[in-house]
Amino acid sequence: MSDPTQPPVDPTRNDPTNAKPADSSGPPAYPSYPAPGAPVASDGQDPAYAQAPAYGQPPAYGQNPYGQQNAQDKYNVLAIISLVSVFFISLVAVITGHMAMSQIKKTGEKGYGLALWGLILGYLGIVVYIIIGIVFVAILVTGAASTTSFNS
Repeated sequence: MSDPTQPPVDPTRNDPTNAKPADSSGPPAYPSYPAPGAPVASDGQDPAYAQAPAYGQPPAYGQNPYGQQNAQDKYNVLAIISLVSVFFISLVAVITGHMAMSQIKKTGEKGYGLALWGLILGYLGIVVYIIIGIVFVAILVTGAASTTSFNS
């Protein structure tokens, strides 16, 4: 039963106070009002909403979302590995140096110089190892030839 103190409701009227509008299948649209004491822009919108960037819009220059670093601000890990591995295995330095240079061209990270020096020193290390290997084999051959001549 309805309250006799309330005015009668017209079912054909589309009104936010009407629970089920006759000409609309969706929920009623209620006007949005800013919070009391909040600043209101000249167009009637809340300025906090008016300044919000659109979805997918990039952040302002020099700002990164969630405190992330720029790709240009960090060094490529393979470039660092290339330079460090020169002191241990030169072949690893050459391989990781080439991989790092390829990645740096694609991503724009720092470390091109590290990768370049890793490549240069890696190739130099390979050449030195080859020369040391040739000298070692030559010493073995001459030592083996000299020991066989003393036995006869």
